[in-house]
Amino acid sequence: MKKIALFPGSFDPITLGHVSILKRAIPLFDKIIVAIGVNSSKQQMFSLEQRQNWIREVFVNEPAVEVQTYEGLTVDFCKQVEAQYILRGLRTAADFEFERGIGQVNKMLYPSLDTVFLLTEPKFTPISSSIVRDVYRNGGDISNMVPEVVVNSLLK
Repeated sequence: MKKIALFPGSFDPITLGHVSILKRAIPLFDKIIVAIGVNSSKQQMFSLEQRQNWIREVFVNEPAVEVQTYEGLTVDFCKQVEAQYILRGLRTAADFEFERGIGQVNKMLYPSLDTVFLLTEPKFTPISSSIVRDVYRNGGDISNMVPEVVVNSLLK
């Protein structure tokens, strides 16, 4: 059986922290699905298509990484794509407490699903998509927070 992991998030935009987690997880799994959650009640800064394209461009040479979108419960999407693992990055102790609760509920809903946590590299700890959006919205330099493909597309 293939080891399939789901890496869910909004990726609005994808950050260097996300990229680091994914690159470090590739050897652990046969396939990683970067799952962009679609929440119609949430306003995103960047279009779904733009976010998908950025992720695909960053991982163009990584056949084990694919990008999909989903609505609804993450565990239901895991069942649909036959993922046995949810991949999550942890920046802080607060992230762990938050993610642990979600992971435990997911395990209750889908007992064969495990959550795998990878620690963020220290240099990426302060970076989050919401901080990137705020810096970008206010004209700041995000080039050391996001992949080059994101910077290049925003400069166009």
